[in-house]
Formats: sequence, C-alpha cells, structure tokens
Amino acid sequence: MLTLVMVSAVLATGGKRRILAIALVLITPALIGKWLNFFAPGLVSISVLLVATVAFFAFIVGQLLIFILHAPRVDTNVLCAGLAGYLMLGLLWIPIYELTAQLTPGAFAFNTELHEGTMKGFNAFYFSLVTLSTVGYGDVAPVSRVARMFAIMEAISGLFYMAVLVSRLVAVHSAQNLSQQTKISATDTDSESK
Repeated sequence: MLTLVMVSAVLATGGKRRILAIALVLITPALIGKWLNFFAPGLVSISVLLVATVAFFAFIVGQLLIFILHAPRVDTNVLCAGLAGYLMLGLLWIPIYELTAQLTPGAFAFNTELHEGTMKGFNAFYFSLVTLSTVGYGDVAPVSRVARMFAIMEAISGLFYMAVLVSRLVAVHSAQNLSQQTKISATDTDSESK
C-alpha cells in the first residue's frame, strides 16, 4: 500500500522534469530498500531505508506546499493538494518514529494490551496521525526526550500546516471574489454610461 502511495505522489507532483527527476531519485532507494527488506530481511539497513523514506516524504510535502502557495486561484486541485499534503505530513513522521524506536529502545510506552508494544507498521501510523491531529489518546506515549521532541514537532507542524493552508485558501478565494465583483461593477458602470 505504501508503494502505491509513494508512486502516486511522484505522479501527482512530477509535472516538471526537474521535479520528477528529484522525486525518482528520492523514491528509488526508499522503495528498493523496502522491498529488499520485505523479501530478504537484514539485507538493507533499516536505518537507511527509514532515512530515505523521510527524505522522499519531506520532498513531496514541500512540493505540495509550493503548489498551494503559488496557486493563483482556489480550485479542486488546490483543495486536493492541501488534503494530500496533510496526509503526507502524517506519513512523513512514521519512519521518524520507527527510527527513534530503533535507535532508542524504550522511547515509547504502550499503555494498553491492544498494542504489540513496538513502534512499527500500524502502531507508528496510528501514533503519527493521532499526534498530527493533536488528539493524543494516551495509549501510546513518547517517553524519551528525542521521542517527545519529535511528537511536539509533529503536533506543531500539523497546526501550522492547517493555519497556513486555511489562511492561504481564504486569501486567494477572497481575492478571486473581489476581482469578480470589480469586473461586474465595471460592466454595470459601462452599461449605465451607454
């Protein structure tokens, strides 16, 4: 599923040759490492795979933000890019938490018996999206300083992302409405003068 998401992200942001080339360079080690690790565990260092995945998702989120901030008008593409960027931001933090748990054993505490007690796979996905949305159920908690700092950074990035996104969309939409009203007023004035 992650492979499909990553390939879709490349296709969505790869409109220009330079951007497509950078995206392909970043996705290649992440996907090759992921699939090699799936078929031959231990062949590729998990740390290398996770760092490559972080670099890829950071690039994609950056490209989506650039697209949103430079959009001349609000349309379906801009709204979809905003939603995709938020979800990609959540995916960006998953390998960061997995790497933190790998390098710092005991970095996360699991307070329920429902979790298997490792920050991998769905647990990392769950913790990332709960932290990004600042819900924080408390069943998984960062314990080490590094894990806590990353959780704080993700929560702040989620809040800032939404604040910047909403303010940008409102500003562009307001400018569109003002421009349309000005055109209508000018047309009405021209009609009355004739």
